[in-house]
Amino acid sequence: MSARYATQIRKGTIAVVLAALVLSVAGCGSEDEAPRGKASASTADPKPTAGGKGAQTEEPAEVLAILKGPEGFELVINSARRDAGGFVTVKGLLKNASGKGRAVPVGVQGNETEVLKHGSSFGGASLVDSREKKRYYVLRDTDGRPLTTTGLSLIGAGESAAVFMQFPAPPAGTTEVMLQLPTFDPGTIKLS
Repeated sequence: MSARYATQIRKGTIAVVLAALVLSVAGCGSEDEAPRGKASASTADPKPTAGGKGAQTEEPAEVLAILKGPEGFELVINSARRDAGGFVTVKGLLKNASGKGRAVPVGVQGNETEVLKHGSSFGGASLVDSREKKRYYVLRDTDGRPLTTTGLSLIGAGESAAVFMQFPAPPAGTTEVMLQLPTFDPGTIKLS
């Protein structure tokens, strides 16, 4: 095989690989586009920004419970909904009602090694079903990461951050559960 023939083959191979790469990238589309008929993640759940501020423009109308925490923190629960897949998703706002910026209490992560290795979260939360005498812990993905808001560290004075926690659903007959979060007072919430 001549050197000229080998060079042409290499150039052709490189051109095919580059064309395939360009087509695959072009076919991905923009991550900012929401699938038709569904809200994008940024419109469905406000994400906390740097400093722990949530993208909240107005207070949700319904308040199911307010859990008082240390150093002026409050967890305001706005919804606790059963999902079709057998889960309960609890959503709310973590508010810093104090006069200065504060770190989110470390205790809310709980103390399980598997949860702690994934960073700050609300992995210590649990739902208590007094009727069935059962406790439900925050769900985790296959890598052990808790299905909760993660990455919150600081919340400025008077600011809040949107939070969520996902649990296995209690039986259909259970309509009220107690939400427990380490370092916070417990609160009873109605499931919808």
